[in-house]
Parts: sequence; structure tokens; C-alpha cells
Amino acid sequence: MRPRLVIGSPLQILLLACSFALAAYAGLRLLSGDWLGVALWVVGAALLHDLVLLPLYALADRAVARGLGAAGRRVGVPPTPFGQWGRTMYVRVPAALSALLLLVWFPLISGMVAGHYRSATGLSTDGYLARWLLITAVLFGGSALLLARRLRRATKRRPPVAH
Repeated sequence: MRPRLVIGSPLQILLLACSFALAAYAGLRLLSGDWLGVALWVVGAALLHDLVLLPLYALADRAVARGLGAAGRRVGVPPTPFGQWGRTMYVRVPAALSALLLLVWFPLISGMVAGHYRSATGLSTDGYLARWLLITAVLFGGSALLLARRLRRATKRRPPVAH
């Protein structure tokens, strides 16, 4: 029996065709100037991510997971309903959000484009690093409070241990 080809509704096909047309237009506009520089940037970014950044944050994630798992066993804190995965998410989520903000605002946070930014907008880049650090601290602090609340609830629900 031959597999049946599922095409979709005419609206889905139209939206898909429009998205491909928009992507093609953006690609042509992007590559119309310095196509070699764009190609080198894309390849360099992929290599940098795959060969340098991915091993670094995989090691950091493993260290966090091991640290939270060992701390939970050592202190006698019960695992969250989702196991060790649940505890590591309280570190992964704020770290990912902070890294995303750093990625988007890196030129202003680092001050590398201070002159260009001041000439284009008339504003200074002085507060971006402090604001990013404050947002990061709030993200991790809120996450730590949520984890503490969740662990406290889990210990209250646990029956007492008979010795």
C-alpha cells in the first residue's frame, strides 16, 4: 500500500509559499552586498558554536546537574516531582534568558559601538551593562525563590521518618 501524501489546506500552502518568498527576498537582499563576508560569518558562527560554545555549556550544565543532585542527596532534600531535571531547570531557564539578552544587546553591553550609538541616537551606552546584570540577578534570584518554595512544599508533604 502506498503512503498517502498529505498536502494541507490551501491557506497553509499559501502561507508556506509566502514564507518561502519572504525568506528568498531576505536572502537576496542580505547577499547582494558582501556575500563572501556573510557566508564566512555564517560558517564561522556555526563552527564557533559547535566546536567551542556547545562543549562549554554542556560541561556547565552537567556540573550544575551534578551539583544540584549531590546537594539534594547530601542535605536530605527530596527530589522535585520531576526528579533532577526539575531542579536543573531552575538554573537553566534564567541562564538561557540571560544569555539571550546578552546575545541581543552585546554590542551595547560591551560598549563596542558606543560612538556609533551616540552619533545615531544621541544617547549613551553607560547603563546597559548594569541593567543586564540587574536583570540577570533578578532572574536567578526569582528562580532561587521558586526552587526554595517548591522544596519547602515537598518537605512539608513528606511523612516523618521513623527511627
